[in-house]
Amino acid sequence: MSVVARSWSDTLRLFCHRRVVTMLFLGFSAGIPLLLIFSSLSLWLREAGAERAAVTYFSWAALGYSFKFVWAPLVDQLPLPGLTRMLGRRRAWILVAQLAIILSILAMAAIDPASGESSLGWMALAAVLLGFSSATQDIVIDAYRIESAQVELQAMMSATYIAGYRIGMLTAGAGSLFLADWFGTSTAAYSYQAWQWTYWSMAVAMLAGVATTLCIDEPRKAEVRDSLVSNRDYARFMLMFALSISAFVISFFYSRGIAEALKSILGEAWMGPYLAALLVEALRLMLALLVAWLVAMVLVRSGIVDYRLVERSYMAPVRDFFSRYGWSLAWILLALIGVYRISDIVLGVISNVFYQDLGFSKSEIASVVKTFGLLMTIAGGFIGGLLAIRFGVMRILLLGAVLAAATNLLFMLLASIGYDMFWLYVVISADNLAAGIASAAFVAFLSSLTNVSFTAMQYAIFSSLMTLLPKTLGGYSGSIVDSLGYPGFFMLTAILGLPVLLLIVITARRFEIREHLH
Repeated sequence: MSVVARSWSDTLRLFCHRRVVTMLFLGFSAGIPLLLIFSSLSLWLREAGAERAAVTYFSWAALGYSFKFVWAPLVDQLPLPGLTRMLGRRRAWILVAQLAIILSILAMAAIDPASGESSLGWMALAAVLLGFSSATQDIVIDAYRIESAQVELQAMMSATYIAGYRIGMLTAGAGSLFLADWFGTSTAAYSYQAWQWTYWSMAVAMLAGVATTLCIDEPRKAEVRDSLVSNRDYARFMLMFALSISAFVISFFYSRGIAEALKSILGEAWMGPYLAALLVEALRLMLALLVAWLVAMVLVRSGIVDYRLVERSYMAPVRDFFSRYGWSLAWILLALIGVYRISDIVLGVISNVFYQDLGFSKSEIASVVKTFGLLMTIAGGFIGGLLAIRFGVMRILLLGAVLAAATNLLFMLLASIGYDMFWLYVVISADNLAAGIASAAFVAFLSSLTNVSFTAMQYAIFSSLMTLLPKTLGGYSGSIVDSLGYPGFFMLTAILGLPVLLLIVITARRFEIREHLH
């Protein structure tokens, strides 16, 4: 049965729908891990004595979010012994991902990054595991959200998901900073035990997500399975994934020496160090992906892995997307997805370091940036959800893109003013309100693109593509700031948002939000 909002009161009543409320709690579970990799970890590493460039490089630990489409078919297709029968396909994987997140946070808490150079490597590994586990949770929650309700509810579900997500980020952001201060660590007097207790507390907070997973119902669409392949085929499919990932890691690791030499040669020749580093690392990443793909192809061609499972898991979702929208529109949609969040994600990687460099304390950052900023983001999310239902997703998508690029210019103003609490409130209010509006519309837009026959894989591709380029560039944000200064960096992030506006205008002329295909 469709849910159609015919008035403002009908629209507001949708927020009380059971499925909409559920997304608030699942959003909380999804929001906790992110800042434990980004801003909170950044401040921990800075207090432990890590260099600013090294701190921002840690944002690459979250690139699992950008490549989650690689293992999305595993999450979508692979049954978990015992758990799938007991909880259902989606709930079983959400629970496993949440438990893995808790273990990864505990692993990070067990490492003191100030104890030596090797400790940074172990911390990076733990952060990568946290990013992988969190991205896996996102895959299943996104599939659960899309399969739980029809398209008319998606904007509202996106709004409450974002609200819960931001509350989770508040817990891991402002909450961890308040706790770290309370436990007795600061830039002047670093305490590993304080950060250890803080991360332990974040692991406990994840239990709220575990409780939610155990209470919710499995969506009906996720319960329908066929018997195309056997458990042995699934096991071989898992083996192919493990071997391909191993090949990726090995090739990426052993290409490090060649990459450093190329950076030096190209940087000194004509590119400059930052452009050379970006090009070489991109080539290094593509080489590692090629090696992983070749390993997978060998296993498929040799008959070790059932081709039907690979075709259904990887090829069919992509073929379905291009057949529904046509080649030209499909590529425009993918380009829009890839750059829509570029302005705010690139800026967000270094924002906490920026506030700290201006002289704001952790408590001030927590109270203004995290707490007050959270309220503005939640308000923006609800406003974006309401506006998307009343005026259409594409119009609000354009509004969000304009606001996201424009508000980045306010950071230039704050950089010139320096330490000033009033202007910090102004900048954070505008930036987070714009981010909330843009995010609600964008999540609804991505949900409308999926076919429920391929929910997990297609949405994983979209959300991975959404963060791949921004997070890759964000890893260099510290180096860019060192080169251009904060004002130049913020101007650059605003300019990066201009192509987004053109893509939205082009897309709006040819694209119409429609019901999911069944």
